[in-house]
Amino acid sequence: MKRFGILVMTAVVVAGLGACAPRPDVSADDKADIGGNETGLGAYLAGRFAHARGDTRAAAEYYSLAAKRDPDNIDIQQRSFALLLAEGRLAEAEAIAQHLLVIDDESPLPVLVMGVQEARAGRFDLAEKRFAALPAKGINGFLGPLLTAWARVGQGKFDDGLATLAPRTDTAGFAPIWEYHAGLMGDLAGRPQVAETHFKAALANQTSVRTAEAAGTWYQRAGRMDEAKAVYERYHAEHGDRSLLDGRRQLAAGKVLPRVVESATDGLAEALFDTSSLVRQGNAQDLSLVFSRLALSLRADFPLAQLLLADAMVAQGRLEEANAIYRAMNRSSQPGTFARLKLAANLDEMKQTDDAIAELKALAVEWPDSAEALVTLGDVLRRHKRYGEAAEAYGAALARTGGSADPRNWALFYARGIAYERAKQWSKAEPDMLEALRLNPDQPDVLNYLGYTWVDQGINVEKGRKLIERAVELRPNDGAIVDSLGWALYRMGEFQVAVKYLERASELKPEDPTVNEHLGDAFWQVGRDVEARYQWQRAMGLEPEPEQIEPLKAKISTGRLPATPVK
Repeated sequence: MKRFGILVMTAVVVAGLGACAPRPDVSADDKADIGGNETGLGAYLAGRFAHARGDTRAAAEYYSLAAKRDPDNIDIQQRSFALLLAEGRLAEAEAIAQHLLVIDDESPLPVLVMGVQEARAGRFDLAEKRFAALPAKGINGFLGPLLTAWARVGQGKFDDGLATLAPRTDTAGFAPIWEYHAGLMGDLAGRPQVAETHFKAALANQTSVRTAEAAGTWYQRAGRMDEAKAVYERYHAEHGDRSLLDGRRQLAAGKVLPRVVESATDGLAEALFDTSSLVRQGNAQDLSLVFSRLALSLRADFPLAQLLLADAMVAQGRLEEANAIYRAMNRSSQPGTFARLKLAANLDEMKQTDDAIAELKALAVEWPDSAEALVTLGDVLRRHKRYGEAAEAYGAALARTGGSADPRNWALFYARGIAYERAKQWSKAEPDMLEALRLNPDQPDVLNYLGYTWVDQGINVEKGRKLIERAVELRPNDGAIVDSLGWALYRMGEFQVAVKYLERASELKPEDPTVNEHLGDAFWQVGRDVEARYQWQRAMGLEPEPEQIEPLKAKISTGRLPATPVK
């Protein structure tokens, strides 16, 4: 078949923030009725319901109402605080944080929030005291020293800040990030030797987008263009794309590039952004949202933090809000350009496909040295079965990426091959599939698609079977690929063996109409008529493609099989 520990309190309170579920519709009258409840019980229950459904916006509203009605209920105050913080309602969250610290002056998240508030006001001495009070365990063992170091830098104590980030055995896993921040501090202090030493240490194992950008721009400002180019080329080699950082665009700016961090406040925002990225990698979308909000409270124009925040909105199904963030981003920044790809994807998801296509076409013109917009355009067009246009978009992308000269372009040849095949232009599709296979000989999807198409068309049947068998070896639990092998055996008249593979495929991919149809055909050929009709009827109930419907109806009523063995 072809196929296309910051705080325990925070973890408990914000659990489920990343859920993507429909949000309940709540009227203003309902809110007024709940808010008027004398004990706040109604608001609390409504908040729990909204939170369980993934609606943090409504949950924050309801818990806030409940917290006002019941100021002595610590559980409600904590829930309200964390949700208001996650929703970016910082002034309200800070007011509750002060109340919570009266009860427990070591409660980590309120301590963190108040420290950020002090730093935002330029009171770095008070911020340092707050950050130094964070417990030295869990994610705080990473975040606390970073924030403390930057608070010291904010007071002009660069040496103290650097000393705070000296390697420690209990946090060795965080060493590359700490080295990166030490490099930022050296750069900010005008100490080139310190900056270079720490940037090199940060780059010793692998490159992140932010480390590559900071080190590369530092080399550029120093006039060391070859070393800057080497950093960028290494980043591209390791990550394979230029969406967030394009070395060519960076180098074109020459020496006129700002520092990644221009102040201690920026450094604190950077630390919170790094923490947001770390917890997101651990699938803690809730904490990622909180740290992104705090980072942006310190540095509003921070494109990568804006991207993280918008991604969290998308995970919650809040596409309009995510789009507002994408649109607000600085379009001259590389992350701002990348945000437009995300905006287009959201517009398509919201059934505003024409707007999505227009955005991508405009971006392709404005971003002439990149293929990203054209690839995304091809994907959108293919998803909407506009196969001819999709093939054109992929072809334009290939023209920008060097075509066959770049082995990574196998995916583009494969995508264009699918578009051509679906547009009934096999004479164009087959060369693309063969080129994709040449560039990536053991790619299971390409092996499967090409092999299946050959077998289904009755051409190169033996070669097609071998390709599919290799795909099954590489990915034995892929229902679509196992189905392809079963169908190849069917087309070659080996019905009993075909049944075995097609039954396995139906176990792996029971919801697929094509798999069920194929199994029905094989059952019919081996005399299992009742089971055959059951599989065909099942396929009819699984939203088959339009071209499958009439043949399925004919099979159910007569047993006539349009697909006959080729030998």
